[in-house]
This record gives sequence, structure tokens and C-alpha cells, in this order.
Amino acid sequence: MKTLSIATKSEMLNLGNQIGQMLHPGAFVALYGDLGTGKSVLARGVASAFGIGSLTSPTFTIVQEYPTEPKLFHFDAYRLSDEEELYAIGFDDYLKEDGIILMEWANLVPGCLPKSRLDIRISGSGTEPRNVDLVPVGEEYSALVDAL
Repeated sequence: MKTLSIATKSEMLNLGNQIGQMLHPGAFVALYGDLGTGKSVLARGVASAFGIGSLTSPTFTIVQEYPTEPKLFHFDAYRLSDEEELYAIGFDDYLKEDGIILMEWANLVPGCLPKSRLDIRISGSGTEPRNVDLVPVGEEYSALVDAL
């Protein structure tokens, strides 16, 4: 695990961009944190690494798909009532796509998360700096965390 202190929105965007540049096809990034901690800002930074200028929040649609190479799937589990609802929208199919999955509110669907992934836990609020814990789950994400 590596903990970073992020003081500004631009630093959070930059961190997301750096992470996005290192993700491989099939990568899974699980974002954790309360409302307003910066999950969506980090997600916008990841998307910018794929040339996406505007990331639409998937809060009501659950998932937004971007036709990048590899594809980027941005999930938001906030409004899901349970894990079965995620599978009902075809989550298994997204996992098989070999795209990159970025999931906000991953803590709400822990049984759906793959065994190998990058967990990013963000804490802090208001004008205080955020603590960003980068937790590699599986060998393939250790090198990514070490490189940041």
C-alpha cells in the first residue's frame, strides 16, 4: 500500500491521469470514499489518459461506456440496491470485454469485485488535503503502485 497526500483538484486529476496511463486491458480500479472526497475527480483524470475530455457521471445509468482503445467502462454503484442488480445489467459481460473498468462506490458491491484489482481509498473533505491509499490486490498492480 502507498498513501499519497493530495492537496488540490489538479493534483487529483494528475494522479488519475498517471494511473490511467499505466492501466492495461482488463484492468479493474475500485474507488472508495465518502461523498465529496474526490472519486469522480480521480475518475476524470483516468479518463483524460484515454483522451476523454468530459466524463459523464453514471450515477443514474450505473455505467457509461467510452469507445477508447481499450474501452473504458465507468461504473457508479451508489444507487444499486444489491450486487444482484449489478449482475442484472450484464456486469459479467463487461468483465469479459478486456476493457478497463473504473468503479465508484465499490464498497457497496464487494462480492462483485475481481480478485485482482487496484483499490483506491480516498479520505478527507472540504478544503483539507485528501489521503489517497493505493492498495494493489494481486501481483499485477504492485508495480503500478510502486511506480507512482
